[in-house]
Amino acid sequence: MNKKTPIKLVLSSLLIINSIIHFPAYAKSSINPLEKNMITSYKQNVVDLLKSIENGDTKPVSYINPKKYIQHNLGVEDGLAGFGALLKQLPKNSAKVDTHRVLQDGEYVITHTDYNFFGPKVGFDIFRFEKGIITEHWDNLQEKPVSPNGSGHTMIDGSVKVTDLNKTEGNKTLVRSFLEDILINGKMEKLAGYFDGDHYIQHNPNISDGLSGLGAALKAMAQQGITMKYNKIHKVFGEGNFVLGVSEGEFAGKPTSFYDLFRIENGKIAEHWDTIETIPPKKEWKNNNGKF
Repeated sequence: MNKKTPIKLVLSSLLIINSIIHFPAYAKSSINPLEKNMITSYKQNVVDLLKSIENGDTKPVSYINPKKYIQHNLGVEDGLAGFGALLKQLPKNSAKVDTHRVLQDGEYVITHTDYNFFGPKVGFDIFRFEKGIITEHWDNLQEKPVSPNGSGHTMIDGSVKVTDLNKTEGNKTLVRSFLEDILINGKMEKLAGYFDGDHYIQHNPNISDGLSGLGAALKAMAQQGITMKYNKIHKVFGEGNFVLGVSEGEFAGKPTSFYDLFRIENGKIAEHWDTIETIPPKKEWKNNNGKF
């Protein structure tokens, strides 16, 4: 069999699926019956798509719009073709994908994944659905350290259960306020109000648990002349007790993308995961969509 045949078949099926989704006979409302069914499976579609990087399953590729796939990973070309070109670069049987957390905020699905993808990494991925199919993607990847942090936590372990769905909006407001007050405006006098004393589980590989661990890490960074600055919040997503903040700033003098995932418990920040990724110079970008 010609090695190119499966790709052609997949692309053909994508065009068929896309035409079905948009066919007027199904459009009895702004969201047609087919789309309503697909909304309930957004999370599973994304998990399956990510897992296909490891197992080579071609079906999940049909969840991506072949005519409109806006890519914000600056190392990947735009469109479905860019996604395919990236996968072709992977050494055979080298990829491993283990998604630990999946959140949904409206048309957006957010995942927290342990990767072996051109080397061990931990990443957050954000997928936006439009009319039942994926049309846009953002991510933030960080190399996975060999050892856990000073409190024995990895970048990916910890709580996974989504609860308190009725508190989603309040928790998103809390996280946005924390990012603005503490990380952007440096109002450190408000810091303790966001936490339940020193009870705070930390998954950053260089910071230990509690406010005491955070303080010690910031002090050590200052002594080494390493600066960290948040300048702008681009997005805040949430589902129940989990909230992800997507921010832009600088780390060690370089333009940086910060993804911070918080677990909220009883109105306080109880647990934190993050990834920090340097934003490359524009001359190195493979698409013009920007990181955010």
